[in-house]
Amino acid sequence: MELILNKKKTKILLVYPNQMLQNLIPVNISLLSACLKKDGFNVEVFDTTFYKTEEESGDEVRVRNLQIRPFDLSEYGIKVKNANVFEDFRKMVHHYKPDIIGYTITDDTFPLAYKLMHSTRDYNGLTVAGGAFPTFAPEKAISYPLINAICVGEGEEALVELAQAVEDKSDYTHIKNLWVKKDGRTIKNPLRAPVNLDSLPEVDLAIWEKERFFRPMQGKVYKMAPIYTDRGCPYQCTYCCASSYSNMYSKAKLGNYCRFRSIRNAIKEIRGLIKKYSVEYIYFSAETFLLLRNDLFDELIREYKKIGLPFWFQSRPENVTHEKIKRLKAIGADRVSIGLESGNEHYRRTKLKRDFSNADAIRYFDIIAEEGLKSSVNNIIGFPDESREMIFDTINLNRQLKTDSISVFYFTPYHGTFLRDYCIQKGYLENENKPADRRKDTNLKMPQILSTELKGLMRTFPMYVRFEKELYPFIQRAEKMDKEGNEEFNRLSEIFRERFFN
Repeated sequence: MELILNKKKTKILLVYPNQMLQNLIPVNISLLSACLKKDGFNVEVFDTTFYKTEEESGDEVRVRNLQIRPFDLSEYGIKVKNANVFEDFRKMVHHYKPDIIGYTITDDTFPLAYKLMHSTRDYNGLTVAGGAFPTFAPEKAISYPLINAICVGEGEEALVELAQAVEDKSDYTHIKNLWVKKDGRTIKNPLRAPVNLDSLPEVDLAIWEKERFFRPMQGKVYKMAPIYTDRGCPYQCTYCCASSYSNMYSKAKLGNYCRFRSIRNAIKEIRGLIKKYSVEYIYFSAETFLLLRNDLFDELIREYKKIGLPFWFQSRPENVTHEKIKRLKAIGADRVSIGLESGNEHYRRTKLKRDFSNADAIRYFDIIAEEGLKSSVNNIIGFPDESREMIFDTINLNRQLKTDSISVFYFTPYHGTFLRDYCIQKGYLENENKPADRRKDTNLKMPQILSTELKGLMRTFPMYVRFEKELYPFIQRAEKMDKEGNEEFNRLSEIFRERFFN
């Protein structure tokens, strides 16, 4: 579907307040831009990815903590910009003069987003915030004085209707999915039905800098583009807000939020991305890729075989079968990321609502390895009530998994999750508004384990998994954030990289 450019006067600036150097192109803003351009609106994007907004990037922390192999993006022209992000943003707003500035915001990125808003507080256009944070903390988001409206739920249709109302100089306070401030009160409009994914235009990747296409994957860098095959997740994991989308739409009696896109539509888009941007690697942006219906899975295998590019996807362990992995490997699957999260079976089942056994987890990873597909296992530490012993349950289970790489994240109590409410009730969330990067730090304070101990376990987690148990006393010394501990950590890190990364 071709985009209609510059037919209307209304200008929209989409803002992506991303974590520094997190170089994976987002589907959401790319779709919003495509929808707006399809209806003839002018769109620009301000992306913070390459600005110095943090002391060190999350990927740099993960390299240091032995979770991913070292990589070098400089040969692809990727480096941190010397310019001030707020000055550049002010200049863009001043020169472009947008009628609407739309921010896509998560819990992690809201602090940066609000600083950007504050840097242009004299801007007299319409400021709209959408994404997971406004959706699941709408009262909090709309309370900020620099935000004029928020989008609760999906934004593709709501933002186009808002832009049209601004174009027509008509009332926009009635638009579904929007909460709008007017005359000192907030008008809270109801949700609209989930959008038909096949009705959406192809993602607009032309809005991104050419360097945004390059993404490291375990030491190698690929020119990568995202493709979505579905939206939503039917599972009820208590640490994830994906289930809250389904529950929100179900409560509003608007049908099933979890839905699939036609394979024909997705394949057409992939071919277009290859032709337009010469991409060499595909990332399937799906919560649980292996949940594709059998007919759609068969069609994907048949059609993607003609494309042949390597690809990466993520899924849950209980959706793994020999047949699915074998067939995906045959058409170019390069890697799968599987969420384990906790190795304590009782806690995983009762508190996280993930109902599979440790024995099953081992078997699923065995299947992946036997079919020759590389895998990454995702773990979380610092769950509410989790003890050091429980974290070692996770470490011990990881030791039994046949996996190529290990990812570890801090538990973060995101808005829209059951465990956030639980943390507040228990008094673990000392500062509700303190942001935390799940790769860098925890924002919980719990009696059974100190945050300093979690930091030590975070950086030594791969060592405990990969090294012989005879080295555990040395690894335990490397947990300590002092001179002796740092020296031991650096010494063991050199051995680790030589043994497992070369």
